[in-house]
Amino acid sequence: MSVSRDQSDDREPSKPLLWGQQLLGAVTFYTQIPIPHHWLMRFEGIARFAPWVGIGIGMGLATIDWGLATLALPLATRCALLVALWLWVTGGLHLDGAMDTADGLAVPDPARRLDVMADSRAGAFGVMVAIVLLGLKTVCLMDLETGRWVAFALAAGWGRWGQVVAIARYPYLRETGKGALHKIHAHPTTDWLWGLVALLGISGLAGAIAPEIGLWLLEVTLCGGVIALAMGAWLQGQLGGHTGDTYGAIVEWTEVLVLGVMVGLQGWV
Repeated sequence: MSVSRDQSDDREPSKPLLWGQQLLGAVTFYTQIPIPHHWLMRFEGIARFAPWVGIGIGMGLATIDWGLATLALPLATRCALLVALWLWVTGGLHLDGAMDTADGLAVPDPARRLDVMADSRAGAFGVMVAIVLLGLKTVCLMDLETGRWVAFALAAGWGRWGQVVAIARYPYLRETGKGALHKIHAHPTTDWLWGLVALLGISGLAGAIAPEIGLWLLEVTLCGGVIALAMGAWLQGQLGGHTGDTYGAIVEWTEVLVLGVMVGLQGWV
């Protein structure tokens, strides 16, 4: 996804207009959703909107899930299709990062890890991680019954919130790359708040609509935040910083782990 579609001029727009342009830029950067070329968009500082994009993706998937269930499509087929759509809408951006990160971490010599991650060819460990991630997402969705209609949004949102925190807190290990754009234009003291407010708002709204899953939502919210923070911190410990690949790995692994927690906690509702 090229950032050459930034059609902003030298005039600084008002804050609401700037945020709207950044949101459109975030949708273009993080998804394959088509945005008309003549719409003004900006790519500087779009990371703050990544959790919003994740929430939107999740709401779309939940709507499709409801439609497929209405058509009485078998559960396993439905979940496999949803995971495939989940992968398609992001263009495999985050999964590719998770694969490259796995290949890098598999190298015993820490000095060679970044070079291995920069190699566009997928290694054995990357392929295995992709299979595990896609398989776990499918199985978790098959087992998930509680709060299914809001689960997609929360999993995708927390995954991207973890990415925003990593951008804000940890050093970037490359001079160039897609991830460098986010680091250069990051606002560490405020970016993480945008997604957190949105995620807490979604959880609160869901609790108001379905009070019977309120405790489950509270537990998922706490676990989602901890998982998102822990993934970024763990990768920082392994590599001494982050790259665009590790940002993608945070998204994928947080999504999977949050879905797993959702399944595990539903027995306590």
